[in-house]
Amino acid sequence: MTTIYAIANQKGGVGKTTTAVNLAACVAEAGYRTLLIDIDPQANASVGLGLPKDGEPSIYEVLAGTASLADAVLPTNVDQLSVVPSNGSLAGANIELPRLEGSETRLREALTGAVGDYDFVLLDCPPSLGPLTVNALVAADRVIVPVQTEYFALEGLAGLLDTLDIIRRDLNPRLTVAGMLLTMHDGRTRLAQDVEREVRRHFPELVFDTVIPRNVRVSEAPSFGRPVIHHDPHCAGSDAYFELAKEVAARG
Repeated sequence: MTTIYAIANQKGGVGKTTTAVNLAACVAEAGYRTLLIDIDPQANASVGLGLPKDGEPSIYEVLAGTASLADAVLPTNVDQLSVVPSNGSLAGANIELPRLEGSETRLREALTGAVGDYDFVLLDCPPSLGPLTVNALVAADRVIVPVQTEYFALEGLAGLLDTLDIIRRDLNPRLTVAGMLLTMHDGRTRLAQDVEREVRRHFPELVFDTVIPRNVRVSEAPSFGRPVIHHDPHCAGSDAYFELAKEVAARG
């Protein structure tokens, strides 16, 4: 049975794409058939896996209804991991999607019957709660929320949870929060320690045990077009993402 995860947070720069790429790679390395769908017009997940920004068909054509999901799937240099890329055309989808019939469910419809070959599907969302993120949340079974361990970490989380409640009520009753993931954590600073404590205090049942550290290897891996586990499999970032993959699998 396929499980679909959206990686979402309307706040930018919190590690959504980094988490999507590296979690997908770790899950695939563990032997699970995995599909990563890049739903961000910036196409960073696509580039982070060595794909061009301007390839077609992309997720844009899938949402527009001019290509099937299967037509847009590409292999990667990670065994068991495939990707549906994004490109710049997707930026227009924020305007075009609301004009289309059934706009909120177009990704879910595209995925229906097309994901049976995969154990996990990960949806990398843009930093907003616009039509693209809504499509991902309507299509997903669970959502992972990356949270940067800095001052504004809790900013907007209440709004995101309210949005999830609305989508659960009106469009996708099966949607649940798989967990909140603390990212870019520098354990040497009191600020990071304080933020972690506050997030765990506010959401004690939701925060993953795994914490993603600040790590230069994680930051530089996308410039080589590969996940950190291929760039430096023994660094602290690789270890953390492997632990996260285990925790995600254990949570089902």
